[in-house]
Amino acid sequence: MTYRVCFVCTGNICRSPMAESVFRARVAEAGLEDRVEVDSAGTGGWHEGEPADPRTVSVLEEHGYDSEHVARQFQPSWFARLDLVIALDTGHLKALRRLAPTEEDARKIRLMRSYDPAADDDVDVPDPYYGHRDGFEECLALVEAASTGLLAAVQEHLEGRAA
Repeated sequence: MTYRVCFVCTGNICRSPMAESVFRARVAEAGLEDRVEVDSAGTGGWHEGEPADPRTVSVLEEHGYDSEHVARQFQPSWFARLDLVIALDTGHLKALRRLAPTEEDARKIRLMRSYDPAADDDVDVPDPYYGHRDGFEECLALVEAASTGLLAAVQEHLEGRAA
């Protein structure tokens, strides 16, 4: 069985494509690319069909990550095929919960930084869009920190599924 994870931010051009790229790399490093599918979307469709923000692309490439991406909007019907929906901030979490057709679907939604033990009460990955390049670097660091815990949780789930 394939375990499906979708990262969600606002427009799907900064945070969620960054999280998708980083997590896909973690999945590949763990040799799980045949068991885990990773993608991303935005809560809104403002940038549908566009590539990731050039600053996102630049930061990803400088850190050795894939930057291929086409923005799209999250659809409520996707809940049926997804195992985990990762919100990049509490605003996305609330929006996704409103979109969830069932309580079971709502339970699939988690905050990205909930997988980072160092996050404490600071659960949002700040939106770097209106800022400078350092905000994109910070976004990458936060996503990388949370991806380790997320991968461990997905591996644990896959092992439980296999048993």
